[in-house]
Amino acid sequence: MNRAVVLIEDDPVLGGALQQRLRLEGFAPHWARDLAEGEALLRRLPAPLCVLCDMRLPDGSGEALLLRLLPQLGRTPVIAMTAFGGVEQAVRLIRAGADDYLLKPFAVEAVIAKLRALAPPLPQTAPPMEAGWGSPPMRALDAALRRLAGASATVLLLGESGAGKEVAARRLHALGPRAAAPFLALNCAAIPRDLLESEVFGHERGAFTGAHERRIGAAERVGEGTLLLDELAELDPALQAKLLRLLEERRFTRVGGAQDLPLRARVVAATNADLAARVAEGRFRGDLYWRLAVVELRVPPLRDRLDDILPLAEAFLLRAALDAGRAGLALGADAAAALLAHPWPGNLRELRNRIERAALLAEGPEIGPGDLFAEQAPPPPAVTLAEARDAAERDHIRRVLARCGGRVGDAARMLDVSRTTLWERMRRLSLGGEPES
Repeated sequence: MNRAVVLIEDDPVLGGALQQRLRLEGFAPHWARDLAEGEALLRRLPAPLCVLCDMRLPDGSGEALLLRLLPQLGRTPVIAMTAFGGVEQAVRLIRAGADDYLLKPFAVEAVIAKLRALAPPLPQTAPPMEAGWGSPPMRALDAALRRLAGASATVLLLGESGAGKEVAARRLHALGPRAAAPFLALNCAAIPRDLLESEVFGHERGAFTGAHERRIGAAERVGEGTLLLDELAELDPALQAKLLRLLEERRFTRVGGAQDLPLRARVVAATNADLAARVAEGRFRGDLYWRLAVVELRVPPLRDRLDDILPLAEAFLLRAALDAGRAGLALGADAAAALLAHPWPGNLRELRNRIERAALLAEGPEIGPGDLFAEQAPPPPAVTLAEARDAAERDHIRRVLARCGGRVGDAARMLDVSRTTLWERMRRLSLGGEPES
């Protein structure tokens, strides 16, 4: 089932919002940030369900790209997007074969409606974006997210690394009235500490060495959407104090700035650490913890969600097979059993990684246990001491013969045996050769 959508858009906020919404609707978005990446995508995926292309890109004109590739795209629908277009450009593109022309800002729902009309409906049994929410603990989490979706209260998501805390945060965002606004996720552990404040709040030109121009931070860029602060336990004390002010006063100041700016977004925090223990140890502010934990939800690990493993694996495989150009690749029965038996210390992240690797490396039309768990492949059969000795002797004779250009006499002298002895051993070890005269 073809649900691939090529999205060529350099705006990180619009591109991220479109990608997220497309995934939530069960499509398989492939996002290119510039002209070169977009052209490479279209050559790798020559027949996607649809192409959404911006007209002004950092390295060239989206219009020129579409005009060049429209003949090759055949019947693939093409939707042009721009904030700077005019009637002439729209006429050129429509005459060349484009299907629609959207002026920014546009309603995302209009794009989704067009794609729904193009794509066959997903199976109702286990649609890809609903996979992973069928087990009892995940149904309970989903019910809690639905109750909280319409509110603006801060939510603290707890759970092991890779368990799906960002997935839960995105679901909370998509279920509520902020769904059409951006969703931004910041990993507090992945950004250097001296840059994290600027990433969250932004900075003014000249605020510090290297600040050559004003930067808009995530708290401002996200607008009325949802800001996820992941791995929150890694914040240093100074930034913890500023985050407390942000949550309590819903105002912030850019680094080096004097103007107070309003926070319009909802804040969701996530961590795999025990924040209560860190508070007791003096490593995390207690007032910030209690401000964050207005509502505290735990995302269960994958090992506690056996009912979700196979639906998730099938959903990941659908996308991975499409990306690998192997539509129709299936999960074998033995592989499914192996997935259910695995303890999943890496949770969803590990499952996705194993499925994507198997989709690339599996040799047949079905993925087997060895494709998923190569490190658990059975060891080679045991050999006797005599067999091991013969194998070592065979390899050594081959190497010496190669050094001697295949001359048995020279090899015998190097091995310090007679030519007859060497020939007899070669015959016993099935190495061939004829006795020299």
